[in-house]
Amino acid sequence: MVQGSLEKRAARVRLVLFDVDGVLTDGRVVLHGDGRESKQFHIRDGIVMVWAQRVGLKVGLLSARLSATTTERAAQLGITLVHQGVTSKIEAYDEILGEVGFDDEEVAYMGDDIVDIAVLSRVGLAAAPADAVPEVRERVHWVAPSAGGAGAARELLELVLRAQGRWDAIVRSFTSVTSGAERA
Repeated sequence: MVQGSLEKRAARVRLVLFDVDGVLTDGRVVLHGDGRESKQFHIRDGIVMVWAQRVGLKVGLLSARLSATTTERAAQLGITLVHQGVTSKIEAYDEILGEVGFDDEEVAYMGDDIVDIAVLSRVGLAAAPADAVPEVRERVHWVAPSAGGAGAARELLELVLRAQGRWDAIVRSFTSVTSGAERA
């Protein structure tokens, strides 16, 4: 895809949706003996999600797995649009569009596996982390330089925020004195 077309797609985005396992994480789930699970999230993915929401982008999570860890991470980042444990991502995506009132062209989605293809084929900006399965990488508009759980989500949000002319203002807000600690 030519750069100008990618920037036009990114400029129209009002909602950025992310798969969780394999996109916000490296896809590994640690199961503890008591049934609890652990995942690792990249701190830079989280902080840019907070910033993106502050400047008016809607950020959401769409996952086939139901996970208390995902619920907790979403709460930490102030993400209220969370659909997990869904049997059909495309049906859940349609529900999300009904909730937010946006069109396909106003949505970016980052997914990494075959279960994401139906949603990726509908959105205005389809993205994948560098380590997504080949069937996904060959169908998206943009592949992040980084792997899932290693900054790919940040790279997508930066792409969108830059295309919309919002990134420089975010950076400027930290070149002067800021109040309080940032949460990520």
